[in-house]
Amino acid sequence: MLRRSVCGALMGLAAAVLAGPALAADQVSVQLDWVVRGNHAMFFVAKEKGYFAHNGIEVTEIRKGTGSPDAMRLVANGNAGFGFGDLPTLAVARSQNVPVVALAAVNQRSPIGMIALAKSRQLKSPADIKGLNIGIHPAGSTYIFYKAFLAANGMTEADMKMSSVSPPYESYLLLGRVDAVPGYIDAEVPELEAKAGGPGSLSILLGADYGYDVYGSGLFTSEAMLKDKPDVVKRFVAAYLEAFRFTAENPKEAAAITAKAAPGYAGKEDVLAAQLQADIDHTFSDADTKANGLGWMTKEKWANTIKVLTDQGALKGTVAADAAFTDAYLKP
Repeated sequence: MLRRSVCGALMGLAAAVLAGPALAADQVSVQLDWVVRGNHAMFFVAKEKGYFAHNGIEVTEIRKGTGSPDAMRLVANGNAGFGFGDLPTLAVARSQNVPVVALAAVNQRSPIGMIALAKSRQLKSPADIKGLNIGIHPAGSTYIFYKAFLAANGMTEADMKMSSVSPPYESYLLLGRVDAVPGYIDAEVPELEAKAGGPGSLSILLGADYGYDVYGSGLFTSEAMLKDKPDVVKRFVAAYLEAFRFTAENPKEAAAITAKAAPGYAGKEDVLAAQLQADIDHTFSDADTKANGLGWMTKEKWANTIKVLTDQGALKGTVAADAAFTDAYLKP
């Protein structure tokens, strides 16, 4: 009789534990580098598909940004747990003592290039931008690229006329106020093509083809987050990578999920899908990702990214490659 009572009590206790409230998910926010684009889809996919929830993560907000430098400062200051931005800019930020660390490289090749209207200019080599009026936003990732691109191809800013423009600076190109602008093939290009006459309406020099051999954009966090909440980082990255794989395999569905979730993006599925397809075709994959999975990073490639920026005058000061990134959360 006693044994039955004890067993009954234990079973009741077990039932109470099982029926009790689940542990609360860890709440984090995400800071984007700019307005929503195709390569931001992973955050929205991970929410919609339940990948974050499955890993005990609740993303409370996905905030648009005003550029990679600001996104990195906000994450470093604890205003967001995770961020997305240009990884060469992250190297520059670290040289300025901004304590941010890359977690995954979304673009294995930089998606930034020089863009002109094909009806006005045919850019067949870097020398073709000499003497042109270049529209430049004098801060952020495109300016870092521009300086490095010129140096890699034996030019200086004195070889061109520069016009300081404010975002969205691509509109200056469409209006004919500048001859060329630096921009992203996975962001500005699909939107510009749609407004300029469709595929073939732009002439593009991709930086990765002309000496700008660096990582593109990626996921990052702060040193404080890595120190204080490594398990949250581990679970967040796991969910993000699952969403990355889904997005690379299902770009149209990922674009539809993003357009539905992001305020003001209803009806923009086609542009988002075109942005994603540009990345799938040109930047998401290389030999490293084929061997180790999407998002992979190596010390050698980071060292090369830093060397390119240093040699070409875009990076002042010293940055250690193994301090700029961690692959600890990419490994199975």
